Formats: sequence, C-alpha cells, structure tokens
Amino acid sequence: MINVTLTPLHYIYLIFIIIIIVAMARKKDISLICIIGIFVIGLMGTKSLYGSAMGIFNSFVYATRELMPTIFIISLITAMSRILMASGINDELVSPFKGIIKNYWIAYWVIGIVMMILSWFFWPSPAVALIGALFLPIAKKAGLPPIGVAIAMNLFGHGIALSSDYIIQAAPKLTADAAGIPVGDVISASIPLTMTMGVVTTVAGFYFLRKDIKSGAISIEHDKNDEGINTENKMLIKSKKLRRALALLIVVLFTLDIVIMFKVNLQGGDATALIGGTAVFIFSLISVLAHKKDSLEKITEDLVKGLQFGFKIFGIVIPVAAFFYLGDAAFFDIFGKVLPETSHGIVNDLGLALANIVPLNSAVSSVTLTAVGAITGLDGSGFSGISLVGSTAKIFSTALGGGVETLTALGQITGIWVGGGTIVPWAVIPVAAICGIDAFELTKKNFKPVVIGLAVTTLVAMFFI
Repeated sequence: MINVTLTPLHYIYLIFIIIIIVAMARKKDISLICIIGIFVIGLMGTKSLYGSAMGIFNSFVYATRELMPTIFIISLITAMSRILMASGINDELVSPFKGIIKNYWIAYWVIGIVMMILSWFFWPSPAVALIGALFLPIAKKAGLPPIGVAIAMNLFGHGIALSSDYIIQAAPKLTADAAGIPVGDVISASIPLTMTMGVVTTVAGFYFLRKDIKSGAISIEHDKNDEGINTENKMLIKSKKLRRALALLIVVLFTLDIVIMFKVNLQGGDATALIGGTAVFIFSLISVLAHKKDSLEKITEDLVKGLQFGFKIFGIVIPVAAFFYLGDAAFFDIFGKVLPETSHGIVNDLGLALANIVPLNSAVSSVTLTAVGAITGLDGSGFSGISLVGSTAKIFSTALGGGVETLTALGQITGIWVGGGTIVPWAVIPVAAICGIDAFELTKKNFKPVVIGLAVTTLVAMFFI
C-alpha cells in the first residue's frame, strides 16, 4: 500500500469531474463548468483572486499550445479538401470505384472502406461531401438506399476512422496527454479494440440493413429530394488528364508518407508534421494550377477558411482540455508547488487513494470506462470529453496497477463512436443532409450495431488489462 495525502484540492477536482459527467449525461455544455473548476482550484491553491484569474488564461494557453499541431493539421486538411473539390480532382480520386459497384452488397462495403481511408487522411467532415456527392447516385443505381449509404459513411468514417485516428492522431493525442502516456501506446492498445469494434458494428449494420431491404422496411427511393446531392462541379482544372495525374500524385505522396512513418517510426507530432507538410504542398500546387493568376489570394482565402473550421471544431475542446490538463503536470506549471511534496499530480494521487480503498478489477474498470466514454459523447462533439476518459483511465489503472493504455483506448473509442457522428442525432446531420434522410432515423439504424459493438469491445478490453 502506497501512502498518499489528499488535500481539499483533490476533492474539489473530483467533485468537478462528477459535475462534468452529470452535465454531459444531461446533454449540457461543459465549458463554463470547466472554467469555474479551474478558477476554484486556483483560488484554493493560491489563495489569490488574481492568481486564479491568471490561472484560467494560462491554462487556456497551455491547452492551446498542446492542441495547436492538431488544430493546424485539421485546418490544412480542410483547406486541401476545398481545392480538391473545386478543381474536380475529387471526381478522379473515386472514379476507379464506379465500375465495380454492381449491387448493394458491394456498394455498402466499398463506400464504407473508401470513407474510412479518406477519413483517416482528411477526417470525416470533408470526406462526407466527397463520398455523398459522388457515391450516392451510384449506390442508388446498385440498390443501396440513401440511408444505407449514410450508415456505411457513419460506421466506417465517424466510427472506425475517427475513433482510431491513426494518421492525423488528434484523438489519441488528447487521451494520451490526459492519461500521461505516449501517443504510440494508445495507438498500439487501440488496434485490437478498433478491429473488434469495426468488424462487429459494420457486419451488424449490414445485417440489419439487409434485413430491412428484404422486408421492404426501407426503400431505395430518395426520402426527400435530390437538391442536396449536387454531382456537378465547375472543375477549375479543365484537363481530365491533368486531374488524373494530380489525383495519382496525391495517392502516391500520401502512400509514401505511410511508408516513411513505418520505416523511420514516425508517430505523434512527427507523423502529423509529415502529413501536414504534404497537405500544404498538395494544396499549394493544386491552387496554383486551378486558380492561376488568382492563386495568391485564393490560397490565403482557403487557408483562412480551413483555420476557421479547425478552431470551430476545437474551440469547445480548449477549456475542457485546460481543466483536465490540471490533473497532471500542467497544474505545477500554472499554479506552482501548492500540492504536497509527495504529490504526483492530482489524478495520480486520486488513483493511488482509490487503489488503497477500492478493490477494482478489469471488468469493473472496463465497463466504467465504456460508460464514461459514452457519457462524454452525448454532447455530439466526440472530442470535447475524451480528455476526461484519459484522466479516468489513469485513475483506474493506478488502482489496478496497469492497463492504462487499454483503458484509455477503450474510453476514446467509446466517446467518439457515440459522439463523433453515429448515434447522437445532432452529430449525424451532415451525413443525413448529404444523403437526404432524417437524422433521427439514421441514429435509430446506427444504434443497435454501435451498442452491440461497444458491448463486445468492452469484453475484449477486459482480457488486455
């Protein structure tokens, strides 16, 4: 048994974590709660009003500094996606698949796999418009209804790709930082869990979809109108040969990135930097070829819009991450040495205390992390609360004496599958809109596969802890 001294600061931090979980369960925004939590903790620690006020700002700066590479990569990928669609190169990237989609079986898996691959590189948000606009007409012709397209896009893109995030590594960066472990550890631990969750949900999703198609419960007719599906493109680059050459170049460059990552073992920030630099090169080259004399102004315009998107996505994450970073080393950087000399950080101390009083086991820990992850996803962001699962995983693993990587990966997968755009209605709106279906109907179709997948994945996680 390891002795640990808990102070009022520890209990206040724990109380705010509970308040945050309750607020998320009630589908409330938690930014203000986190800000108040930072202020109260700072006030208790420093006994200074101005010191605690400074702590709020400094914690935001700390969180932004930690998240900045992630914000930048999302912004750059978004900017690149804009020029790919405007130039018409997006058509060429998916054109090889048009000839092989012969029936709804093939359509479901091809659309899903392509969505997953594009989402790994571009994230699901930019990929939605690309996949929906180009594949929906082909899928309908093959017998896959619009809701089937939406299910495939959700499960493979917002589910498998976003929750694993192996290329951009935004999700594992957040959870790894909160858990105090390297990004590579979270990624490695998530592989068997991602495979389990991916296989179970996509197979279950197809099973229920096929059952509905056979029974006539859903039709291949469009539920609304086709105004949201615009396959026409002005194509700023008129030459088909040039578009094809540039599409091939993009595939080659990103393939080379993956090879380099494996060859020289690039992970985390280094892997993000490689993808980001490649995206900037592609974005700049295509912008010059597409806009010609207007390229200088258009490049700036697209970069600004990309940055706006990046900060819009992560704006809600900054105050939340700022609070949870206080659970570890950030506390000492922001408020100084106000904890006991033997303290290893608030979260570590809570974990040690828990280990002394609560006999946890792998089953209880896994189920709890799944529940916490699901709750954090209820806000529909998928990212706003995954710092919480990292901190919770750290507490539980300290009590268990190990398993922090698996618990962190489990919480990350759960949080993003629930909130990233599969079973929360307000999170699936982009996919529902591009496919012309009702968002609530889509979440109903996704619910069973996702819940079944989470149950099986949680069971698998117990064996890795």
